[in-house]
Amino acid sequence: MSRAFEAELRDGVGRLGLSLDDGQIARLLDYMDLIQKWNRVYNLTSVRDPAEMLSHHLLDSLAAVPPLQRHLAGLGGKGGAVGRCLLDVGSGGGLPGVVFAICCPDLAVSCVDTVAKKAAFVQQVAAELKLGNLRGVHARVENLSGPFDVVSCRAFASLPDFVNWSRAALGPDSVWLAMKGRHPEAELAALPTDVAVFHVEPLEVPRLDAERCIIWMRPIESAA
Repeated sequence: MSRAFEAELRDGVGRLGLSLDDGQIARLLDYMDLIQKWNRVYNLTSVRDPAEMLSHHLLDSLAAVPPLQRHLAGLGGKGGAVGRCLLDVGSGGGLPGVVFAICCPDLAVSCVDTVAKKAAFVQQVAAELKLGNLRGVHARVENLSGPFDVVSCRAFASLPDFVNWSRAALGPDSVWLAMKGRHPEAELAALPTDVAVFHVEPLEVPRLDAERCIIWMRPIESAA
């Protein structure tokens, strides 16, 4: 993709209200170049067209960055992303985890996937883009323990499966951030009774005419 889509990316970043420096813009474009390069061998994504990759992957993931930043800013203690960590579940080629790592350099981001070559790709991205806050993890999320402050996913699984499989990765005050398309009524109705949905946040993705939202959830502590 090189720099051919830099203007479109900058326009989308501006429409999302994000403040990114030239280095972050360059890393985002280089990341998409790496996806295209590795996709020929590793089949990281079915999206091949660079323009569609920009809208459906990069800008779609970027739309979740402002809500994530607001959440991190509202946390107690040090505030912001400093000292905080996020687990991106079923990250595949690193979406949205790599985008989060680029946009939130103080946030430690772990991208977990059961496919070794996809976790290896994220490790390669971390090395080539010099992202010291990013790592790829080859594992099943059920076998990981936290605590992570935020556990995220995008197009990973149903909400009930997501929260059940990743519960051990949460700490006492942690939350789930699940990126979804249209409002998932059936999945919300099927959530375990000890999971609380505290916000359904609609997203508007530049250059993408489709419904998107974030389902924010947290576990309900037992009174026992």
